[in-house]
This record gives sequence, structure tokens and C-alpha cells, in this order.
Amino acid sequence: MNDMLNLIGRTKELFTNDIKDNEDELKLIISSSSFLILGGAGSIGQAVTKEIFKRSPKKLDVIDISENNMVELVRDIRSSFGYIDGKFATYIIDVGSLEFDIFMEQNNSYDYILNLSALKHVRSERDPFTLMRMVDTNIFNTDKTLCQAIEKKCKKYFCISTDKAANPVNMMGASKRIMEMFVMRKSKEISISMARFANVAFSDGSLLDGFNKRILKQQPIVAPNDIERYFVTPQESAELCLMSCIFGNNRDIFFPKFDKNLHLMKFSDIAVKYLNKLGYEPYLCKDEEEARNLSKILPSEKKWPCLFTQSDTTGEKYFEEFFTNKEILDVDRFESMGIIKNEAIYDDEKLNNFTESINKLKNSRTWDKKDILNEFLKLIPDFEHIEKGKFLDEKM
Repeated sequence: MNDMLNLIGRTKELFTNDIKDNEDELKLIISSSSFLILGGAGSIGQAVTKEIFKRSPKKLDVIDISENNMVELVRDIRSSFGYIDGKFATYIIDVGSLEFDIFMEQNNSYDYILNLSALKHVRSERDPFTLMRMVDTNIFNTDKTLCQAIEKKCKKYFCISTDKAANPVNMMGASKRIMEMFVMRKSKEISISMARFANVAFSDGSLLDGFNKRILKQQPIVAPNDIERYFVTPQESAELCLMSCIFGNNRDIFFPKFDKNLHLMKFSDIAVKYLNKLGYEPYLCKDEEEARNLSKILPSEKKWPCLFTQSDTTGEKYFEEFFTNKEILDVDRFESMGIIKNEAIYDDEKLNNFTESINKLKNSRTWDKKDILNEFLKLIPDFEHIEKGKFLDEKM
């Protein structure tokens, strides 16, 4: 943990005092409750699962489509925490599938359902097929599982939004903003809460996680030098989710407070610190070809080829924010967590029209990115989508 904190420019964990101040109540509520975690084998999902497991819930069921990640989750839990008196089970099921619907029909109600499944990458909008899957995963599966939670009379439904939902510039952030609208509609029938947080350092598929893989494969380190981000550790992301789920009032969205412990860092700066920690000096290359060629030579000299460039791909947001100037905040309840306070404001007709239009596109069996973007704009008229005609998959 300390090594990771150092790499993202911190010496302290963000939420230590808030967790400590509420630990007794957390244990009391969790130990007397049942939980269903959707998307529990991803980086955030695994961290949340472990935070709940170690507080001995009555029942903890975990759903995910990644068989390998689920196996590692179970091994990790057994190796770290052992066993609990309550029931713990994992299921390799797609949340959008018939199998999941039957699973929900045959299981008793849960006190808490946490939906941590998402397509989170900006690169997911590179083609119309992946983009449509993102719409299904981030929006419609959330709405479907919310309906199932209501039918089961669950106490609380929690789901993850994203900092990129605040004034979105890419389709991923916009999909999460639309998800928030669908969630607010259901908040009249069930208590809901959410979280927006920063980039999770070294999470699966993240650029920082890619640093690890590039080193293992003796490949160049590539990073933008003009984009700054806030970073939280996987454990901190889990703590924020857990606090929102357990203590959030209906429609609350939790986020990390801006303070001296949370500050912006460039990906390129983290790359330099990462290499220094491993005993390497960064060697700045002029292009991809040079970086690839030198990756077989320089490491033996304790140098590592790096390509740090300005971002020129679609959907990148150059600054990061957790809330807009139109949202009402509570920054007094917790020391390091802020809360966006929401009313159940939504346009029922527009949400229904959005669902109908997306279904028509699917039934037509032909659509392009512009078709989906046009539907997004009907719900988010001020959505300033940044289209540059180039995507991350076209870079090293």
C-alpha cells in the first residue's frame, strides 16, 4: 500500500479516519445483512467484496462473467481472511442474461445489492458494437437490476458512476450520466446511492497496470504528458463505495474531497517514479519505432525506453472534476468524503424515448456511432463530445 501511495504522490490513505470513526456501525450493519455484488471480480469489485467479507456478512453472493478473475478473488479471500460463519458463494453469470434473471427469481431477497459492473474505458467508443454493449452494461443492465431489487424488496441499491459523468466529454462518461438519470427515476421505489471517484491506481486494464505488464514483457513505457488525474487505491475505492452503500441517504452520490492528500498527477510523472522505484532511469524516445528497438537493449544498462507525448485521441478530458457547479454538496458529514445531494429530477418521457430508440437501433441490426450519439444528445443537450478521429487502439 505504501509503495502505491508513493507512486501516486501521497503518504496517507484518504479515508482512514472516516472508516475508523464508523467501524463499529459498519461491522454491526454488515454482520447482520445479506449482500449481492454484481461485477465483483473486477478491481473495484474484488476490493469491495473483501471489505464486506472481512466484516462477516450473513450472506455474500458475488456475480461476474470473468471466470479467471473470480478464481483469483476466492483464492485471495481464502488466503487473506479464511472463512466466515455466513454464506459466501460466487457465480460466473452475465448480469444481462436469462441465467441471471432465473438466479434472481430463485434467490431470496438481499438487504444490499451493489452493482460494480461497467465498461469503463474511453476506448470503448471506438466502434458501434462495443459502444452499444457499453450502453447495455452501463445503463440498461443497471435499470434492469434496479427493477429486480425493487421486486425483491431490497433495502438498498448501490452503483458506481464516474467522475467523467460530471460535464462529460466522452461516451463512457455520458453513459454513466444517463445511468444516473435512470437510477434517480427508480429512487422513488427503492433507496439508492452512488459514488463518483478518481482513477483507481493499477486497476485491471488501467494505464498504470499496463506499466507492470510492459516491464514484465520488456516493452516501452508509453504515457501522455499533458493529462492530469486524481488517483485512489483499490482499497480506497472500496471504502468509498462501502460508505456510500451503508450510510448514503437516498439519491446521495459520494466522492473524495479535494484536499492536500488528493492532488492531480500526470501519467508521465507516475511512470518516472515507477521506473525509479524499480531502479531504472527513463530514456525519452522520439517515436514508437525507436522505443520498440531500444526496449531490447537499454534495460541491461538500467535505463528504460519511454515515449511521453501529448494526447491526441478521442474522448480524453484534460481536467478532472467530481461535481458540477449546479449540484448541491454536503462537505461536512465526513472528513474526507463529500456528498452530492440530489432530488428525484428526471424526464420520464425522454428516458422512455431513449429506451425505445436504442431498441429500434438494435432491432434494425444496423447502427453507427453517430446514431447512438444523437440519442445521448437528446438526454444531455450540452454534451460536448470530443471527436478527434483517432483512438487509443491506434497508438502503442
